[in-house]
Amino acid sequence: MSTRRTRNLPAQLERTRRRFERWRRSRKGRSPIPDVLWASAVKAAGAYGLHRTAKVLRLDYYSLKKHVEAAGSRRVSKGEAVATFVELAPPTSGTSRECILELEDPCGAKMRIHLKGAAVPDLAALSRSFWSVEA
Repeated sequence: MSTRRTRNLPAQLERTRRRFERWRRSRKGRSPIPDVLWASAVKAAGAYGLHRTAKVLRLDYYSLKKHVEAAGSRRVSKGEAVATFVELAPPTSGTSRECILELEDPCGAKMRIHLKGAAVPDLAALSRSFWSVEA
């Protein structure tokens, strides 16, 4: 790749590209891409997008996409991105009823609900509708 084209790349993506190039120069025959390089490609795709990463690293778009999807499913199955349960205790007498509920999904979507007064909506239904939205 020419110097003029790589000058505009973010530093992380350029380092990953150089690692791939070193591996390509040193590999024997048609050996598969090591898992460590795939992991760095998946990380780069998360930061810079699938298309750009595949193009810069000279990878097959669909192979990279499969690795990104597999990494996402492993992350959820390990429990890193699962929701935690928060119990809302009923207010004690003499205080006003006020509550702030903040939800965030693994993709970064956020919802904040600020409740004041006696009327309390069905929080379980609101939460379920937020988690079930397809990206």
